[in-house]
Amino acid sequence: MLVDQLDEIVCDACSYPQARIRLMTRTYGRGEDLLVVENVPVISCPHCGTSYLTAETMRKLDYIKQERKALTVTRPVKVAAFS
Repeated sequence: MLVDQLDEIVCDACSYPQARIRLMTRTYGRGEDLLVVENVPVISCPHCGTSYLTAETMRKLDYIKQERKALTVTRPVKVAAFS
């Protein structure tokens, strides 16, 4: 899904006609297996507060996870523990 292709999005949860796409950073795994994916399009509804991923986005994330060695670059990341 390209962000500029969708002008008006209807929320799947409440049918509000002005849901928006927000580009988010998602993390998967932990420690040495941590994968950070930037610019993930997330549908966000200001009316009901629901945020969700489309099936197309989920498929692309699955592909990125499967092909992570070919599709990723290593960057140093600072990590803090909450507790």
